[in-house]
Amino acid sequence: MNSAPWYAAGLRFQCRRCGACCTGAPGYVWLQEEEAAAIAARLGIEPPDFLSRHTRRVYGLLSLREDRDGRCVLHDARGGCRAYESRPLQCRTWPFWPRIVATRAAWEREAAECPGMGVGKLLDAEEVERISRCAHPPGRGSGPG
Repeated sequence: MNSAPWYAAGLRFQCRRCGACCTGAPGYVWLQEEEAAAIAARLGIEPPDFLSRHTRRVYGLLSLREDRDGRCVLHDARGGCRAYESRPLQCRTWPFWPRIVATRAAWEREAAECPGMGVGKLLDAEEVERISRCAHPPGRGSGPG
């Protein structure tokens, strides 16, 4: 019995910083306190100011805020994510989230919205699974850009 995943030959992805995953339907971008501190440093703001201006508590967890249109507060339409190098784990592991790599159909649905999926560096199946295992929960959120 062959238990190889549908992506046994690997998957390609290279973020284009287009913001497709950072905008759209409302949701949550979860982050840890340490991630918030790193983002604050990247943006040149004190961590308490960053937390009060750019995050909210949801179900006892920390999440980035969104603008009224569902855009992540860190996303700049002209330049993409203002904290890209320090973005939360949820954003760094996208699109290799378990629900996206579960089936070819799920991958293709996301790829229809993301110009970085299917291009760029080839990640072998082992790397895809490693990233997927450490992916941040849950769901799509306002995207992880």
